[in-house]
Amino acid sequence: MSVDLKLWHVAVDAPLPGALTYSAANFPGLQAGQVVTVPLGKRTAQGLALAPVEKYESEFKIKEILEIHPEYPVFPPAFLKWISWLSSYYVHPIGLVMKSAIPPLTKESKRKSKKAAVIPDAEPAKRPELTDEQQRVIDGILSKPGFGAHLLFGVTGSGKTEVYIRLLEQVLSEGKQALVLVPEISLTPQLLRRFVNRLGQSVAVIHSHLTEREKTDQWWQMVDKKKQVLIGARSALFCPLENLGMIIVDEEHEPSFKQEEQLKYHARDSAIMLAKLSDCPIVLGSATPSLESYKNALDGKYHLHRMEKRVENRPMPNIEVVDLKSFGRKEKHERDSEERERVFWLSPPLEEKIRDRLAKREQVALFLNRRGMAQIVVCPACGETATCPNCSVSLTLHARHHLVCHYCNFQDKLTEECGNCKQGELRAVGMGTERVEDDLKSLFPNARITRADRDNIQSREALEEMIRQIENREVDILVGTQMIAKGLDFEGLTLVGMVLADIGFNLPDFRAAERSFQLLMQMGGRAGRHLDYPGEVVIQTYNPQHSSIQYAQTHDYIGFAEQELALRRELFYPPYGRLAAIRLQGTNQSAVINAANAIRNQALVMQKTYPALKTLDILGPAEAPLAKLRGNH
Repeated sequence: MSVDLKLWHVAVDAPLPGALTYSAANFPGLQAGQVVTVPLGKRTAQGLALAPVEKYESEFKIKEILEIHPEYPVFPPAFLKWISWLSSYYVHPIGLVMKSAIPPLTKESKRKSKKAAVIPDAEPAKRPELTDEQQRVIDGILSKPGFGAHLLFGVTGSGKTEVYIRLLEQVLSEGKQALVLVPEISLTPQLLRRFVNRLGQSVAVIHSHLTEREKTDQWWQMVDKKKQVLIGARSALFCPLENLGMIIVDEEHEPSFKQEEQLKYHARDSAIMLAKLSDCPIVLGSATPSLESYKNALDGKYHLHRMEKRVENRPMPNIEVVDLKSFGRKEKHERDSEERERVFWLSPPLEEKIRDRLAKREQVALFLNRRGMAQIVVCPACGETATCPNCSVSLTLHARHHLVCHYCNFQDKLTEECGNCKQGELRAVGMGTERVEDDLKSLFPNARITRADRDNIQSREALEEMIRQIENREVDILVGTQMIAKGLDFEGLTLVGMVLADIGFNLPDFRAAERSFQLLMQMGGRAGRHLDYPGEVVIQTYNPQHSSIQYAQTHDYIGFAEQELALRRELFYPPYGRLAAIRLQGTNQSAVINAANAIRNQALVMQKTYPALKTLDILGPAEAPLAKLRGNH
């Protein structure tokens, strides 16, 4: 039947492939971007009015919109287009994309947070003199109004944050709002304080450590224009800002900008599209840009801005590479005590430098991207390893007798006797940050040592307290995982040790070398940021010839990028080709395998049918690197 009622496409909060059609006969003033309540089967659901339908042919009775939600604002047109783009590009139901843009609670609620204030109090901060490089970058970005992607490639300690603050001051002076995205791991109280001290109480923040009440309050402060600068992790993208003047993505290379669950999207790439639809500049900052962004800059798609010197011409740190193979052999007949033998992971050069720093009352950071006491527990008699019943991973030893799965949190007790052969005595093999901390306490009994990993730091308050202790020189040695590699800036930190640099080298990922190089450069960049003489970095490795170590030793990003891009070009990997992964999961392994084979067969049929697909390589099906996770194959 032909329908003349005022009909609308509505994105409904349900896993549906597209928008549904509803009548707005009772709401003649309905606008695109308004949140509505609609009937859906036997229940009601929230939805987002997308656009009117001019003509509609259907045998079904059209249901009516029940109400325009009185609380929520009209989503801006650019934001509405962006939500539709996200749904299309990342193949995710538009109603579920819309759900990400709604705060978790209603605007008014009596439940107040008992936590410390989300935004720290501003302290008067001196406005530093800009370096010539900083001034040139700021002028270059501000001279190009409207949409443009700017890659700010500045070495660690070159003052990228000051550039961001000056750009934000300009945006605020024009009466506009700005969005600053940082990786969750870098969103420290220290970083927030730097922005608040300079931009005052115009700053709001959204990240995963906030309560639902706090997230909702921060969302509304931006939407009601009480605040002008939103700093946040990737989810902050979904706050609908009406008058967006600039987006900044700091540490744009960070893998954590990619969300792997539910709506699978890349926050950096999505932010670029939001900037384009909002016609505002976007600044991507990094000391080690992703190869995709660097290639875009080389090709002229992005404007490239370089900052090659540290602030006040402070020197880059000296990097020493220690080959653990040679020390392992030498130490066997030269060890002078049981203690030395026990601390197998610490090379004499790194130990000597730590003792030197402790004598000078300077601070040391040791980085190891593994938690716990030991990576695996194994029976030397039968070779059986303690594994998680829910995941295809080994259990990690914590606190000497506690076995934990880092994926599903399954826990077990370490028994002395092997449960498999009943003869062997289980032994811990490998190491983690807990083991490093333990050994350091034995070696340096007078040193004040703290550990930063997800086992030890589980709340915003704990992170704030740790940072306060380090800033106040109440900590001599900091041991940590990736949590300490990004964004932290401590005046007293002069030595950084990479306990085992090899951990990320051989992962089944074509970006493994790039990620390892970035981590080495970023972690090394924490050393000597406030010194007139070079800080020091010691990289312990079994593979000193690995390309990421060779180029990191000379701070040569461009050399590394040229070599890695040449390899990618040969293999047609991104940024030269595109990869899409179809991941299937289920509790029945054979059903998952059968479904995967069916999809492959269908893809091969499509390839024969459509000439455009002839150049496509169809790989697999193959087990995922973690073939079983939380009970799913």
